[in-house]
Amino acid sequence: MVEVCLPGTGGMLPLENRWTASCWGEFQGTAILIDCGEGTQIALKKAGCKLSRLELLLITHFHADHIAGLPGLLLTLGNYGKKTPLTIAGPAGLGQVVASLMTIAPNLPYPIVLKELDGETRDFDLFGIHFASMHLQHGIPCLGYRLTLKRKPIFNPDKAKELGVPLHYYKTLHAGQPVVLDNGNRILPYMVLDGERRPISICYCTDTQPIEEISSFAHGADLFVCEGMYGDEAMSEKMQEKGHMIFSDSARLAQRAEVKQLWLTHFSPAMKEPEQYLDAAMSIFEHTAVGYDGIRTTLGP
Repeated sequence: MVEVCLPGTGGMLPLENRWTASCWGEFQGTAILIDCGEGTQIALKKAGCKLSRLELLLITHFHADHIAGLPGLLLTLGNYGKKTPLTIAGPAGLGQVVASLMTIAPNLPYPIVLKELDGETRDFDLFGIHFASMHLQHGIPCLGYRLTLKRKPIFNPDKAKELGVPLHYYKTLHAGQPVVLDNGNRILPYMVLDGERRPISICYCTDTQPIEEISSFAHGADLFVCEGMYGDEAMSEKMQEKGHMIFSDSARLAQRAEVKQLWLTHFSPAMKEPEQYLDAAMSIFEHTAVGYDGIRTTLGP
C-alpha cells in the first residue's frame, strides 16, 4: 500500500492557512516528496509526515514556490538525525540551482545525490518504484512525474502449509526465489502465489498549460494530482497565457486519461474558497476532490 498526502496546496506563496503545493508519498517506510517551497518542512510536520523517512525529493521546476524551501528542508533533515543519502531529481540545471541554495545550508551530515532528468535520463528506478517524467508547458523547463509501484503477487500461506514449507522460507518465495526443503522437494514461487497484482500509479502535474500529452502520461493512474490555479471559467485565457490551468482544464484531462481519482492543487492566493468550484469540475469528471493541506489517502492493496 502507498500513503499519499498533500502537505500544501497553494501556489505562488504560503498563506496563513495554506502552504505551497507539495506531494508526499510513502511506501514500506520510504518516503518521496515532490517540490519544497518556502516552509515545506513545517507543512510536512503539520500533516503528520515523518521527515526521517524521506529518501527522494523530486523538483518540478525552479520557480521559488517549488524550490525556495530547499535549504530549510535540508537543515531540518540534518537536525532529525538523517545520515543516509538524499537523492534530489529535477530538470536540467538542477546541479547549479541546488549548489546555489546550499550555500546557506553547508556541511550537511548526509550526502546529496543529484539526478538531472533530461534527454535519455528522464526515467529511473529507485526503491522498487519506477519514476517517469514528461516535459510540461510552463515557460521554463518543468516536469510532470508519474510514480509506478510494481507489487508482488499475493502470497498464499495455505498453499505453503499444504506443501510443508517452513515459515522462514515464506519471504524468499514471496520475493520470487525458489527454495529446497529438507526432504529435497524444490518449491517454486508460483506454487505458493496467487497471481499478479495491478501496479499502483500516481501522476503529479503542475505548473502547465493543459497540453494533450498529459492525458496519455496520466492514463489509468490511481491518483492524478493536477493544478487548478483558479476555478472561475473567466480566468481560462489569462491562465493559459501564464502557463497554468483552471479546474475544468484539469477535469477534462482526468476524464480523457481515465484516472481513478483527481485531486486539484496549486490554488491561487486570490482564490480563498476553491471548494465553491468543485461542482463544476465534478460535472466533467465525477471523481474530483479539491485538495487541502493535509489531505491523505491510501492506495492499494
